[in-house]
Amino acid sequence: MALTGLLIPGALEKPRGPGPALGPETAAQASVDLAEIPAEPPVRPEPPAGRELYGSDCDTEIDGSQVIAYCHNGYPETDLLRLHVECERWWDVDGDSALVPLDPAGRTRLTGRCWKEVRTAWVSHQRPSAGPGA
Repeated sequence: MALTGLLIPGALEKPRGPGPALGPETAAQASVDLAEIPAEPPVRPEPPAGRELYGSDCDTEIDGSQVIAYCHNGYPETDLLRLHVECERWWDVDGDSALVPLDPAGRTRLTGRCWKEVRTAWVSHQRPSAGPGA
């Protein structure tokens, strides 16, 4: 049985007309100049300065109108902590606690409240001043 005259669409048909136009990216072939490759790898840049080892780690919990922050100072320098509480209601007074010193390896609990709901709360950190004359 001869298969002449049997057409399978797309299998035997050749494209008609000119082929696709070559763009500039396909017209030029890529070449590498081996003289431009350094014999040794480049010098590694200096790593960025590490994070400063200061500041207590604090976990803040908000329960309705009450705020409690548990802090631990894992660094060898005293950290002055202050709890900031922002209340949801416009008439409710926001609060900032007094500075609380937390010595190295120490733990403390800071508390605050609003009359109604708390919008947000956070703990700020401050280094103790060097004292008079410094």
